[in-house]
Amino acid sequence: MDIKNNTANIVSISRVFVAFAAIGLLYIYTTKAFVLSVILTIIAFAMDGVDGYIARKYNQTSQWGSVLDILGDRIVEASYWIVFAVMGWLNIIFPLICISRAFTTDGIRSIALSKGFTAFGEKSMQKSTLGKFICGSKFMRITYAVAKVMAFIIIIVAHTPEIQYAQTLNTIGLVLAWIAIILCVVRAIPVVAEAKNVFN
Repeated sequence: MDIKNNTANIVSISRVFVAFAAIGLLYIYTTKAFVLSVILTIIAFAMDGVDGYIARKYNQTSQWGSVLDILGDRIVEASYWIVFAVMGWLNIIFPLICISRAFTTDGIRSIALSKGFTAFGEKSMQKSTLGKFICGSKFMRITYAVAKVMAFIIIIVAHTPEIQYAQTLNTIGLVLAWIAIILCVVRAIPVVAEAKNVFN
């Protein structure tokens, strides 16, 4: 593989392993492990913006890159929801919604991709102005990303051994988790609503 011309894709793939390391640290019940987990979580989600920046700046955008970016997003996000539910920090409904939404939208988008459409950008499968805003606008994507990463970080902090104000932090984390999962569903609605355009 040509590393120089695939830097963005390498970042997309690497962030999955960074997230896995962060999640693995949660099973080492020490303050240091949880602090390091928070740091790696921040890095993993920051890498999601870095891969896109590199792809645009160095003209490495491609359909394959778009697929890798979404694939990385799905694996990282689902992993956090699942582990938090397994640990009893969140209700099982969170990973169930996340995974169901991912299968639904990505299934539709795979058909769209085979017909030359992408999830975002100029060749987006979304045709309506509202659909493009909800799915592809920077505002919605950033809002969703911030709610999600802040929920994950605060929930980890709330369960850090001997942390002060754990209950308050956990409540804030839960509120952010609900905001994130609601946005997750909302951003799927235009994909499903406009799927008929792709199949036709």
